[in-house]
Amino acid sequence: MRFFFSALLCLLALPMFSQFKNIVLDVQKEGERAPAEPSVAISLKDRDNIVAAAILDKVYVTKDGGETWTTSTLQSSMGVWGDPVVISDKKGDFYYFHLSDPTGRNWESEEILDRIVCQKSTDGGETWNDGASIGHNPPKDQDKEWAVADPNSNELHVTWTQFDDYGSKDPACQSHILWSSSSGGKKWSDPIQLNQYPGDCIDDDNTAEGAVPVVGPQGYLYVAWAHNEKLYLDRSYDKGKTWLRNDIEIGKQPGGWSFEVPGINRTNGMPVLIADNSPTQYRGMLYLNWSDQRNGEDDTDIWFMRSANGGDLWSGRVKVNDDDPGKHQFLSWMTQDPTTGYLYILFYDRRAYDDNQTDVYLAYSNNGGSSFENLKISETPFIPNEKYFFGDYTNITAYDRRVVAVWTRMDEGKTSIIATVIEDEELFGKREEKGKKKKKKS
Repeated sequence: MRFFFSALLCLLALPMFSQFKNIVLDVQKEGERAPAEPSVAISLKDRDNIVAAAILDKVYVTKDGGETWTTSTLQSSMGVWGDPVVISDKKGDFYYFHLSDPTGRNWESEEILDRIVCQKSTDGGETWNDGASIGHNPPKDQDKEWAVADPNSNELHVTWTQFDDYGSKDPACQSHILWSSSSGGKKWSDPIQLNQYPGDCIDDDNTAEGAVPVVGPQGYLYVAWAHNEKLYLDRSYDKGKTWLRNDIEIGKQPGGWSFEVPGINRTNGMPVLIADNSPTQYRGMLYLNWSDQRNGEDDTDIWFMRSANGGDLWSGRVKVNDDDPGKHQFLSWMTQDPTTGYLYILFYDRRAYDDNQTDVYLAYSNNGGSSFENLKISETPFIPNEKYFFGDYTNITAYDRRVVAVWTRMDEGKTSIIATVIEDEELFGKREEKGKKKKKKS
């Protein structure tokens, strides 16, 4: 069944207090699972064709740059069980990665999480194939995947965490970071383990988790993840045939990747990795974004650093949120427009409040992350309730000077999926305006 949302209805759904229109893609309905954990991609062939997704099985499509959207339900014989990841390749085909539930009995079955599934759409997100199986290795569980399309060859790469037994507290139970690749998404290579140090199976700080793959201009592969209060990087210079024997520890994450933020039932600070493929002076740079509570449990911050030599050496850590200490910024995601090199980081923000009211902010940079401007992009604040599942991530994508951000908000215990479509001249025009005002005052 499909639902049609017009731009007018979206405008009526939320009061207009923001300089950017917030579009309501989905609202939780009575008796339905809460939509959350959105992902989004812009077609690399047609910037007006945008596909978003949310748990468990939602697909949102626009072909007119966000003016109108359709909603559909993803189906697969291997089941659809959350952690949605949507990407586009350079041909404009879309891929939707997710977890499995082959019996449809969810946590009542042993088969749930038995693989990662990749489904493909060649018509802009309107229809999808049944999907390809990745990493099927029972009785082990496969979870928390992310994917990338090589901009040079169109090869697909996916990384995820394999658990001996998801959620087990057995000290002997291990988690590992795995990688697989495919040409076209139909058949996937046998997984290769990347991490040197195994994690536990609890799905917490000591679990090896949050792996994000990227491909640089020379076709080099890089993967970053979090484990045991540290951030790690592995890489391959021969398309995944060989990887480093010893992982590179690229940063500390005091308090780990799992931490408490009031009103949120769980909060992740796992790293997001970007490889710069833009035609700028920063081409080839690696960028890393994450969050942690190194400054205290009442002060979650968003961090950024970069490497100019493939991850061996990294710049000093930069705080992305530009507020005073003592407030929470959390659940960030980072992207880059490969046509301009501009960087964008999306996150939740409580700088303006002394309670759990939450805004959504966008930080953006046109100088390779040397500096960031912060801008509120949500129309109104919301108050989450930790009794209800809120999701583990937000998402943002950019291409050809267009930025699309998606996030979850919560009102009275019910979640909704919100999107905004921003042209980058709107952002950088405001930045120049701000600079002129500062100059005038001085």
